Amino acid sequence: MTDHDDEQQEPKPAFGQWLVTQKDRSDLVGQLAIGAAADRRFPRNGDPEAVRKHLSAMQAEGDMFAAVDDAESDWLSA
Repeated sequence: MTDHDDEQQEPKPAFGQWLVTQKDRSDLVGQLAIGAAADRRFPRNGDPEAVRKHLSAMQAEGDMFAAVDDAESDWLSA
């Protein structure tokens, strides 16, 4: 017999999509999110590695790479 009361989780949004929703944060992740939301080429459907590649191509500052690391941890734990 199948239990239909199993907890069904919503699929996790793509990292890039999740990141742009973090604009209200007061940390580096929030700053990254603001920039991502304004960037038409930002990989919204991308994973953390796609975001890192995009930041490299844009010659972003090192702090933004640290922000991706922090954001990835938060995204994975959400």
